[in-house]
Amino acid sequence: MQYPMIVYKDKKSDYCGLMPDFPGLFLAEKTLDELIRSVQEAVEVWMEGEDPEKFPSPSSLDAAITRDDASGRTLLLVDIDPGFLDDRVERISITVPRYALAMIDRAAHKAGKKRSAYLVERALAAV
Repeated sequence: MQYPMIVYKDKKSDYCGLMPDFPGLFLAEKTLDELIRSVQEAVEVWMEGEDPEKFPSPSSLDAAITRDDASGRTLLLVDIDPGFLDDRVERISITVPRYALAMIDRAAHKAGKKRSAYLVERALAAV
């Protein structure tokens, strides 16, 4: 989905971005390319702990350009993938050495979890 981002840069500052559809979300990066690349992660952090139903719909460019904080600034469309909110379960296949699988199974059992739940929990903790 494409969302408007208000971008500005002063002589003494990094590139800054405001996301009108995500109140309070402010981004700053050294380059415009970095600013655009950082949008997805910033939105994911902004949504932490929020109800996925509250994920905002994109406002129109016409609405964004008339905002007071857009006056004299650049307006870009940035892609945001709401797929990170999708909590449907998906079956995957992985290849694991037998000794590693035995170690994983022991650790999962000790934690009182099933293998798949344990692997997901540990993988998410690592990222």
